Amino acid sequence: MRILTQLPQHDLAQVAAAAKAAEAAGYDGVTTSENKNDPFLAHALAGVATTRVSLETSIAISFSRSPMAVANVSWDLQSASRGRFVLGLGSQVRAHNENRFSVPWTAPAPRMREYVLALRAIWRNWEKGEKLDFRGAHYTFTLMTPNFTPVSTHQPPIAVTIAAVGPAMLRVAGETCDGVRLHGFCTRKYIDEIVMKELRTGMAKANRTRDRFAISGGGFIATGPDEAAVAKMVEWVRYRVAFYGSTPAYWPVLEVHGLHELGRKLNVMSKAGQWDRMSAEISDDVVRLFAAVGTHKELARAIEARFGGVCDAVAPSGGYGVHQDLPADLIQDLKRIPSPFTGHPTTWD
Repeated sequence: MRILTQLPQHDLAQVAAAAKAAEAAGYDGVTTSENKNDPFLAHALAGVATTRVSLETSIAISFSRSPMAVANVSWDLQSASRGRFVLGLGSQVRAHNENRFSVPWTAPAPRMREYVLALRAIWRNWEKGEKLDFRGAHYTFTLMTPNFTPVSTHQPPIAVTIAAVGPAMLRVAGETCDGVRLHGFCTRKYIDEIVMKELRTGMAKANRTRDRFAISGGGFIATGPDEAAVAKMVEWVRYRVAFYGSTPAYWPVLEVHGLHELGRKLNVMSKAGQWDRMSAEISDDVVRLFAAVGTHKELARAIEARFGGVCDAVAPSGGYGVHQDLPADLIQDLKRIPSPFTGHPTTWD
């Protein structure tokens, strides 16, 4: 299993040292998110400060950017890191697209499929010299002159992963992407019964193999050196479950467990502004559906039970503003958990 950690995006002056420290501690990759800060800038600094860890956006918002702009910055990061960049994309919800980014909204799954295919067409033009002639329902790219063509990176193709919750986006991930980034609001039962089924459907459509497809995330992690630290993180998870559970888009996860009424109750409370009372509706049993819980001594066993066999990467410090540092020996224990993923494709064919 691959173990990832988050870069400190709030202050770019801290990035190089943090990336070096993560690499020295044994982490497999460093991630960024797109909340308050740009998801790409920190990787430029991390890429030239390290030699081994992957550099992953988890995630960058897709539809607020042209695929050409994303292709360009990804190309530069792949070159600077000598082939270690992993582009993670997410669609975001309609309200944010329309009202925060002022971009039109269309059905996200078919648009994301086209977005990824457009990226690949652009990159193949730059690396292989193939004519750029991409024509889709949302994006058209037919012009690329020598003045605007970057030099070859002489690196493997850039791996593209996408965030997915519902069946349609999961099928897009399986068919067109190199991996999927599962939401923290996810349970093992939902992964086993829904996620894997839809991913397999998508992969079969394109003759893709599981060993080259990375599944990241799929739940929260609540840990710490002692019980008090774990208890504090459990309360944090409890709030996150209540927060996401109030949104109808996430109710399919609750419904797998017969908890649809909980989602509706949380939704009513959120509309009434009762955010400070919603956590009380989440029992300890529900928390443990969504999280691997345990002290550092217990964590390897908890993560193997919660994520083992299906998830290839976890991030104790993810994109939620919470940092859970792990000791180096624990990182090594977690990395020994078996994973189906062997690596992203390394050739352009």
